[in-house]
Amino acid sequence: MKYNRRSPAPRQAAATKPRAWSPLLQRIQPDAAGIDCGATSHYVAVPQDRDPQPVRAFSTFTADLHRLADWLVQCGIKTVAMESTGVYWIPLHEVLEERGLEVVLVNARHVHNVRGRKSDVKDCQWLQELHSVGLLQASFRPTGEIVALRSYVRHRQTLVEAAATCIHRMQKALTQMNLKLHHVLSDLTGVTGMAIVRDIVAGVRDPQALAAHRDGRCKASEQDIAAALTGNYRPEHLFALRQNFEAFEFYQRQIAQCDQAIAAQLASLADSRPPASSELPAARPPVKLSKNEPRGELRAPLHRITGGADLSQINGIGPYGALQLIAEIGTDMSRWRTEKHFTAWLTLAPTTSSPAAACSVPRLNPRPIARRRSCAAVR
Repeated sequence: MKYNRRSPAPRQAAATKPRAWSPLLQRIQPDAAGIDCGATSHYVAVPQDRDPQPVRAFSTFTADLHRLADWLVQCGIKTVAMESTGVYWIPLHEVLEERGLEVVLVNARHVHNVRGRKSDVKDCQWLQELHSVGLLQASFRPTGEIVALRSYVRHRQTLVEAAATCIHRMQKALTQMNLKLHHVLSDLTGVTGMAIVRDIVAGVRDPQALAAHRDGRCKASEQDIAAALTGNYRPEHLFALRQNFEAFEFYQRQIAQCDQAIAAQLASLADSRPPASSELPAARPPVKLSKNEPRGELRAPLHRITGGADLSQINGIGPYGALQLIAEIGTDMSRWRTEKHFTAWLTLAPTTSSPAAACSVPRLNPRPIARRRSCAAVR
């Protein structure tokens, strides 16, 4: 047998002992299940050795949710992973928490990056597989009492946005009638503006009579207001103005009721906490409050809920800002390892280390820009 000078002679393989095979990923959570949540049905997967039928489908009715929880307890499940898609997971999450199961909410973007897993059955099995080996990271969710407060605060913001939409539509109706009221008044929803709009809806058309509602703090004169109220009162535009004005007043009553519910929830949270370790400091110099902020007392219950910390003393954070902050993150800051992790969770961390990027709004997805740069470099 001839060998090429440049190629080395073949070596005889050395005898080696066969190594014991070990799985690449160890199941650090053997009592894990995965749930693919949907609008009409939930698909649940448990380990293969827990039930002859390890994948089952349950309806989203309340009785079926309790039956799902009973089956998980029967299979010895202690932790469950589910995707936080829409609001379909909320009722199931509450039922499983009442049963004492650990529920891990997973971002769908972290799971659906594997091709070929598009069915509900494969999704729940894939969630169970990843959760059993500890590859899923739980999304942040505060405690139940903070979740209730957060629901009230978020609903109040929705009502405020709906009321703002009504204001814009009232301004549109006034503009269509060539009534320049919102040009001479800085705020259409102020004392002068609401009195004039209320009279217009009631049938008053005399500009001088409408301008007589001018408040003493209004910068515009009665002559300017009367000139702005001379227009074409067409019935179709008056109809739109009337309906949006009534809707605005309705939302104001809804916001007031929501403020009462928030105050009751704050009182309940404060009563469940021990007395604060320090006295409530004096309030900061009063600043002009926005009309969208609640007028009730917020500092005292928040001071007790936080254990003696008054967040309203921080520059840029008032009582309402402190309420929104506590309603979103709660009081347990140990959920984040460091302040840098908390800043990154708030999406306030810059994506690059350049001084210009540190002062700008961070890009949530810089990859498309990187692709464009690479394409330009190729060209």
